[in-house]
Amino acid sequence: MKILVTGGAGFIGSALIRHIVKDTGHDVVNLDKFTYAAPPGALAEVEGTGRVVTERGDICDAATVKRVFATARPDAVIHLAAESHVDRSIDGPLEFVQTNVVGTCILLDQARAYWSSLTGEARARFRFHHVSTDEVFGSLGPEGAFTEDSRYDPSSPYSASKAASDHFVRAWGRTYGMPIVLSNCSNNYGPFQFPEKLIPLMIVRALSGESLPVYGRGENVRDWLYVHDHATALLRVLESGKPGESYNVGGEAERTNLQVVHTVCALLDELVPASPHRPHVKLVTHVADRPGHDLRYAINPERIRTELGWRPTETFESGLRKTVAWYLEHRPWWGDILAGRYAGQRLGTVAAPRA
Repeated sequence: MKILVTGGAGFIGSALIRHIVKDTGHDVVNLDKFTYAAPPGALAEVEGTGRVVTERGDICDAATVKRVFATARPDAVIHLAAESHVDRSIDGPLEFVQTNVVGTCILLDQARAYWSSLTGEARARFRFHHVSTDEVFGSLGPEGAFTEDSRYDPSSPYSASKAASDHFVRAWGRTYGMPIVLSNCSNNYGPFQFPEKLIPLMIVRALSGESLPVYGRGENVRDWLYVHDHATALLRVLESGKPGESYNVGGEAERTNLQVVHTVCALLDELVPASPHRPHVKLVTHVADRPGHDLRYAINPERIRTELGWRPTETFESGLRKTVAWYLEHRPWWGDILAGRYAGQRLGTVAAPRA
């Protein structure tokens, strides 16, 4: 099988491509715009295999997308290309609308034209897998978990743009009969994650002795999923998911943000005993909360577990230990990012309007 992966140079996309090349017999065409968040070196170990073809381009460019479909002739699409950082969506929402909504629609339209041109077995096996987030469902109370039937209630420009793209994907499936599948995942973490996200940001700031900013009281709860486990789930949904269905992918590892930060600090205390900043927990600083910050997310993964037989292999403890160790072993990688593209500053500080 040849799979077109959009956003394959990103954090989750690169993990997916590494999994496909190392653990399966499939080939990959990677269509990526290579934005600031494309982690350098994330595909280095598979680039020389002859199994990955890279196409630099924007999903918002219909001509480029059409050309890639025509030349690559993929058997399936896994659509990951997106702007993904909530804080950045607060500062600049229109870029999220352009890529996540308009770009997805352009990709869908070109995929439909390509699929319509197929015949026989090629047409029957084609799938379009749209990858989304649990944030489209909004905020949970202290109990319960999101299912595939949960009501959409996005709170940020990012989650609203992903919710819109989910709806368009379903519309293409229902209106045109295109064989689509969707997945909505919980918070990912692992190697090569751009250090604007919580876990890598806490690691790199703690190692430099900088303050560790925790929004509000740190009581916001997220379900955490190791990125390699997510990659295996994505391929399972593509290969075995029922057309028209969606699948929630979670690690069943709920933690408050403060618990996550404290666990990172404890691991750094253990793994860097000579650090002059131990105990690293003393660096924690509570800052003003983010506008529209959802209190709690939790995923019920029963459908993907029972229907497709997928389960995560990493616990939060084992996955986080691997992640911290990776960042310790790859200081030049994130050091270059901090020196150039992103210095660890806070984003998304637009004040929420008063009631």
